[in-house]
Amino acid sequence: MARVKRGVTAHAKHKKVIKAAKGFMGSRKNTIRIAKQAVEKADQYAYRDRKVRKRNFRSLWIQRINAAAREHGLTYGRFIDGLAKAGIELDRKVMSDMAIHEPEAFAKLVEQSKAKLSYLKDTTPNAFESAVR
Repeated sequence: MARVKRGVTAHAKHKKVIKAAKGFMGSRKNTIRIAKQAVEKADQYAYRDRKVRKRNFRSLWIQRINAAAREHGLTYGRFIDGLAKAGIELDRKVMSDMAIHEPEAFAKLVEQSKAKLSYLKDTTPNAFESAVR
């Protein structure tokens, strides 16, 4: 059986790692042993941060909805509670977009939410006024 020389394969593997390390500083970009570690760590960060990006966007959407709801006299929590009771199922991304680009449509959502929160009027005095200004 003939001997297999592995130079071509090793060179291709190294080239792949060095290409992935493009833009790194110092020996992290051109020394294979260090570049391999740096690329592996970068991949770990990328995997983790794909999840974190989703959290950050949800947080941003909630902040925007809260700001828009407060302009109409509701807090975010009461607004979402009212929508749930009204049976309106919109995700936060869409509501955030509505709050920015279609304020009159968002105002109608707030009105529907307030209508479903009217049960607070009957249960405790002043609770409704503190919840819905």
